Amino acid sequence: MLAFSALYPLRRVVAGCKIRTQPSLDQVCSPFATGPRQDVGTFYELRTYNIKPAKTKEFLELVNKNINIRMAHSEMIGFWTVEFGSMNKAFHIWKYDNFAHRAAVRKAVVGDKEWQENLSAILPLLNKQHMEIAYLVPWCKLGTPPKPGVYELVTYQLKPGGPALWGKSFKAAIDAHVSKDYAKLIGIFHTEYGLLNTVHVLWWHENPDSRAAGRHFAHEDARVVAAVRENVQFLESQQNMLLIPALFSPLK
Repeated sequence: MLAFSALYPLRRVVAGCKIRTQPSLDQVCSPFATGPRQDVGTFYELRTYNIKPAKTKEFLELVNKNINIRMAHSEMIGFWTVEFGSMNKAFHIWKYDNFAHRAAVRKAVVGDKEWQENLSAILPLLNKQHMEIAYLVPWCKLGTPPKPGVYELVTYQLKPGGPALWGKSFKAAIDAHVSKDYAKLIGIFHTEYGLLNTVHVLWWHENPDSRAAGRHFAHEDARVVAAVRENVQFLESQQNMLLIPALFSPLK
């Protein structure tokens, strides 16, 4: 049995009185933690819009004409429409320094009469809106494509437990693909708000055929196959969508 002092290392006795000392970082770390702490406040808002059938062209024309009004308030990372894997969808990513920054931006956007007028024309074209708040995983930085192309968004629903459970094997599977240039990694986003234990991986490809070729070679690569098999034990579901960047998207 552990001694009382071992169970409660943050207390010490001085002159017959129990004094709580300031814990060190090492003392408060727990083996039950679900993953590395976020070192920065920067997060990303991932938005998915379900567009009414036959309204995609009208939707894109309206957004293309006026999105500069919205982009004046905060940074857009990218804006895409879904080509394969779903239909009548737009997906876009916005960057914020912290939650106070997003709150200030939202207040400014609501007060922007020009944008609100544009929004009133866009909203009737949508069936549904979905929003998630996500961080880049600590071992990934946001990448940039070498030239215009297409994008693949792979969404994994992983078992509860966080990166402490599946982080090592998931990283190994990603690294195996990246090391052979089967695709260009843009970013890996781990949800903070929305459906938890969701990871979105954004890849760049030169075109759909280069993606198909890379996929074919990856399936025959022993290192990739081994890494994926190791990670699949933590996988609940997976969805792949091929994305086409909009004309105004910063990521082309």
